[in-house]
Amino acid sequence: MVGRGMGRGLLAGLVCAWMACGGASSTTPVSVDDPGTPPETPGTGSPPPSSQGDEDAGTPDAGPAEPDGGAPDAGPVPIVCAPTAGETRWLLEGEALTATVRCSTGLTGAPLRFGVEVLPPGATFDEATATLRWTPARNQAAVWPLLLREHSTGETGRLTVGVVDNDALPGKVPIADPLTYTEEYGLPVFHLYYPNPPNLTSGSYRPAQLVYRGRRYAIEAKFRGATSGAFPKRSFTLKFEDEDLFSEPVFGDGFTARKRVALISTFNDNSYVRVRLAFDLWNRMSPDHIQIKTYSAVVFVNNRYHGLYTVADLPHKRLMADHGLDKDADLFKAVENDANFTRLRKNGEPKEYLREGFEKKVGNPEQGQPRAFVTLDEFVAFVADANTATFREGFPKRAHLNDYADWWIFNTLLLGTDSHSKNAYHAYDTTTKGPWRYIPWDLDATLGQTFDTTRTGATTRTTFAERNRIFQLLLADPTFAAPMRERYRKLLDDELKVETVLGLVDGYVKETAPSARRDWARWQLEYRAFGAPGTVGAGNFPMWYARQDFLSYEEELAYVRQWIRTRWPALESQLP
Repeated sequence: MVGRGMGRGLLAGLVCAWMACGGASSTTPVSVDDPGTPPETPGTGSPPPSSQGDEDAGTPDAGPAEPDGGAPDAGPVPIVCAPTAGETRWLLEGEALTATVRCSTGLTGAPLRFGVEVLPPGATFDEATATLRWTPARNQAAVWPLLLREHSTGETGRLTVGVVDNDALPGKVPIADPLTYTEEYGLPVFHLYYPNPPNLTSGSYRPAQLVYRGRRYAIEAKFRGATSGAFPKRSFTLKFEDEDLFSEPVFGDGFTARKRVALISTFNDNSYVRVRLAFDLWNRMSPDHIQIKTYSAVVFVNNRYHGLYTVADLPHKRLMADHGLDKDADLFKAVENDANFTRLRKNGEPKEYLREGFEKKVGNPEQGQPRAFVTLDEFVAFVADANTATFREGFPKRAHLNDYADWWIFNTLLLGTDSHSKNAYHAYDTTTKGPWRYIPWDLDATLGQTFDTTRTGATTRTTFAERNRIFQLLLADPTFAAPMRERYRKLLDDELKVETVLGLVDGYVKETAPSARRDWARWQLEYRAFGAPGTVGAGNFPMWYARQDFLSYEEELAYVRQWIRTRWPALESQLP
């Protein structure tokens, strides 16, 4: 027997059903038989919302008179069942699903009668046991929001079933409708389309199409990356129209109104956490930093699975404007290690131009025009020619000191073997005459590996002073070096303490583990064979193929965790 209050609510619901009170309208679930109909509510990877019942589903309470004279209770009828089948279910095409519908309130027994409205093709529902059974076919990959109904009260609930594209099925067909394949294992999906040929290039943007969370975008796209252009799993830059900017509503901590979005390949990081962790640590170091927001997503290219990617802000006009700089401020990217703020190349030869190692991304005059690098040339010349006294006096007037001090802390903390001089952006607002700002980029060669995945020691205390004259001059002067190292210690004790860092890793793994396993299954053979003699990667990555210590996804993740557990205490005991 149900409780007195619950029993009255059930009775009221039954009366309402008998009198044909207004009920929640049914929704046709996504079906690949009707590919033009997107899901009513795209799946989000979160538990499906419970129905709150119909607002007019009740009748006046006929219970004992109240002290106010027995006026009818006009309040809403309490929910007595709230049908549910649990949280979102994810399964592959060809994998069997069994789900039992029940009352989330714990109500049981007659006269409860459950149903699922508009079953997917091939699915069955046994009302006697309230059990849904379904083995999705090879053409049913989609996010299916199923409407559950308890017929006695008319209450509704939802079960979201995500059916994952399964390339291993015999006779597998492409995804029937990208509008309905909005997520995969709870991560959003980018469906990128471009003609092949002419294909994309690493130079200028070319027209492309994107479907994302049930929405179509006409965009421009290009491949990104220099040495990483040899990867079989390429990185992309997507450029959106001003009147149709990109937004992600759930992930990325406010990843909205983006003009340019980078899809960063995880091909050379089979832990799938390094880049996200590095950017998040930079963001946590100071709210004053120019922040790069990231999240993880799945990418399909021309309707074929391409894998797990890191989605990131791309340093450009809007990002600078969001952080208080003029949108047309000068923005330079260090693309070679000759961007070392000296008059010598990395091999010791004199530079012909101080700008060597840099490209100009934003600002007037544009790259290729006279005086395009005049602001950068002046900055490099000052650093290159400064002695301790002139640097102490002039650098804080020219540059955002905390940015550049934090760059050294950040890079030595993560042991960034490929980001001590190159793989960095430098911005200068010509309207305010500075100060120079630093923005990190390309952070896969961190946290225990180099750019070619060679292992690095967790207790190494490299200063990188010989690679970057800014670092050299900061460390040479106690006026800068003492507070910089004091800040380093404080960060290790507070914002970047080891427990926080490992907690971030755990969060990424919770979000991405199923997708990471799928990506590793797709790319592991190419990963292990990359850089073999005679192949496209051999020239830039000769040491990759020679490795004898390849790890699986789970092993690499454990390696990164242990590297962090070892490095943080080592730095606490002695800084670089």
